[in-house]
Order: sequence, then C-alpha cells, then structure tokens
Amino acid sequence: MLDWLYNTITGRVVLKVMTAPALSKICGAFLDSRASRILIGPFIRLYGIDLTEYCSDDFRCFNDCFARRIRPGMRPFDTEPSSFVSPCDGLLTVCTIDEGSVIPVKQSMYSIASLLHSKKAASHYEGGYCLVFRLCVDDYHRYAYIDGGVKGDNHFIPGKLHTVQPVALGSVPVFTENCREFTVMHTENFGTVIQVEVGAMLVGKIHNYHGRHVTRRGEEKGRFMYGGSTVILLVEKDRVVIDEKILKASKEGRETPVSMGSRIGIASTAFAK
Repeated sequence: MLDWLYNTITGRVVLKVMTAPALSKICGAFLDSRASRILIGPFIRLYGIDLTEYCSDDFRCFNDCFARRIRPGMRPFDTEPSSFVSPCDGLLTVCTIDEGSVIPVKQSMYSIASLLHSKKAASHYEGGYCLVFRLCVDDYHRYAYIDGGVKGDNHFIPGKLHTVQPVALGSVPVFTENCREFTVMHTENFGTVIQVEVGAMLVGKIHNYHGRHVTRRGEEKGRFMYGGSTVILLVEKDRVVIDEKILKASKEGRETPVSMGSRIGIASTAFAK
C-alpha cells in the first residue's frame, strides 16, 4: 500500500489526504476512545507483543496499549557517565553533518536548518553527527533523556505526517516536512545536544512531559501515540565517538537495532583518556 501511495499518480492523490494533520487528529480521537479497545487484541497478536514485559494489560483504549509502559529493569540504562546511549528503541542510522546537510544512504538529503527552522541553532552542529532512530509500529514508544543536564523549552514545528518507512524517506524530505518538536539539552557529558521528535502518518500526538527542566539520565522524556515515529539527536563535532559497527552499517545503508539505554558510543574526552 505504501509503495502505491508514494510511487503512483493515484496514490499521491490519496497521500495528500493521508498526510494531513486533520486526519491524524480524527484517528487520534478514536484511538483515545474506549471504542478503540476492539483493536488491541488483533494488534498484540499481529506483532507478537509479550504483555508480561509491560506494567499493565488493562488498557482503557488502544493508545494506552500502544504507549504502554515497560516494567522496571526491562530497559536498563548504561550508568557510566562517558557512555553515550540510545534515548529509545528503534533502528539507528548515523550520518555526519557536512556543510549543514545530512546525506543518508538511499534517502533524500536535508539540511539541519530546515529540520530546526533555525540557521543559528543549526550552525553549532557542522561536522557533528545526526543520529536518526526510526521507531516501527511494534516498538516501545516512550523515550528518555540520554544524560543529566538542563533542557530548554520545546519548539513545535507544524507540518505534514508522512510515514517514516524507507519507501517515503527515499521519495520526500520527510523529516523536514513532518510535524516535529525539538529541544536544546545542555548535557553533563556530551555538550549541547538537540533532540527532535518527529511525528508520522496517523500519529495522534508527540507528548513531551517537561518544558524547561533539570534532567536525569534515564528519566522518561515523553511518548508517541499511534504510528511509526522518529527521534533525532544532533551532536556537536568532537563530542562523541560513535561505535564503529554502527558507523559501518550506516555507511552501507543498513539500520542498526538499538534499545533504550544501550550504549551506542562514548564521550570523546573519556575516549582520549
């Protein structure tokens, strides 16, 4: 169906409706209602979700199931201060920011200034890394702070709601067209990091819990409602050394599965020691 939507003339006509935020709001309202509970059983069976890993199986609506909270200990955070960790479950691609742009293999080029709607903010990340964590529908859809520090206000950028599946990433600049929200985080070990949450087709909400806030490593930052979604981290030059296996896979156009709290790199200063 996605191939039809993005690669045929008739599909693109339907796509204009499918990517409209208004449709997402309608779907989100239904998925927040008790009537949506009828979808929970088929969803769990289709994706083989083991509910014993989560805090409850008594869900009021479908979105309660989709944004279910995992049991303590199931996503342990690496507590070593120098360990650079994943903020969420997902499929990771890492790219270098070159002349303000990111050029993923087999995907469309986009600029950091377009992503953030801010040339000033983007200028700090030249030569650094852009880490893209693509969440699939059956992934755990909560995300956490990667380090202690201080975060600023949340900045919401309205837009469309394309799917984050590869078929769309190769056709349109999804991350600079979709609704998204970002914040600047002054971390204790990795410099100034920007985190961007990107909505996707039929995602009801991006729900961040805090405005200005003193953060703790592993503290829950927010959650997505229904749909595949994406978390993006922007890291300044020479702040982090990414694990070589992840870099190699990214250069070859392969995504690396990662879990919330798992180490994906190390602080450059610690590496130098």
